[in-house]
Amino acid sequence: MNDAVQVLVQYGYVVLFAFVLAEQIGLPIPAVPVLLGVGALAGAGRMSLVLALGAVVAASLPPDLVWYELGRRRGARVLGLLCRISLEPDSCVRRTENLFTRSGRKALLVAKFVPGLSTVAPPLAGMVGVGRGQFIVLDSMGAILWSGAWMGAGYVFSDTLELVAARAAHLGNYALLIVGAALASYIAFKFIQRQRFLRSLRIARITPEELKRRLDAGDGNLVVIDTRSALEVDTAPYAIRGAMWIAAEELDQRHLEVPRDREIVLYCT
Repeated sequence: MNDAVQVLVQYGYVVLFAFVLAEQIGLPIPAVPVLLGVGALAGAGRMSLVLALGAVVAASLPPDLVWYELGRRRGARVLGLLCRISLEPDSCVRRTENLFTRSGRKALLVAKFVPGLSTVAPPLAGMVGVGRGQFIVLDSMGAILWSGAWMGAGYVFSDTLELVAARAAHLGNYALLIVGAALASYIAFKFIQRQRFLRSLRIARITPEELKRRLDAGDGNLVVIDTRSALEVDTAPYAIRGAMWIAAEELDQRHLEVPRDREIVLYCT
């Protein structure tokens, strides 16, 4: 633990840059512990908060711009790629879309505070037409607010963090084992949860070809419901012929509109 502190003191800005860059690219590497450590060191007068904020913006803006441009040019394909590598692929895009729907472009100011949304927000901003200059300003402000909040917490509670570091140093390698085991357990839990969800979908799934065949044949026993969000409908205004549009978030409120005497097919992309 003392070695880790010395590395952070000696190469603090480089370490901070690397961790923030990795997280913004989409790798499962959390930058928050480093932000807290930098804040604590700043509280002890061993690092500069201004330089640390500059390092965060320099690390987060380039990858966010790349994702933004990919979102403008590739749209849903990029979001699909990001969700395939996410621990919660079925909700990461939806949560970001809902955030954009409620808050508009200001969502970029708070997206980094929500796990899983930080990487998804830039391509979605490109998809919905946020201007490049406005995106750069809002994304930079969001990075400053996010990193400033965590470094500020480290600055204020530097004494507490030092106590935690001392206890961890006393545990030695056991502390690393505990953290590693907790992280591995979380990832395993999410993986198992994901596999169960996929198995449940396979039980009650209809292929696009089968659905089209039945619709073309005039099968009156089918009701197709488009559960996409308003943002998805605006960016891709296409739908299956005859489908009812009820966003997933509105199903509870509008369930009486759904016929109970026919087969129901839901789709979201």
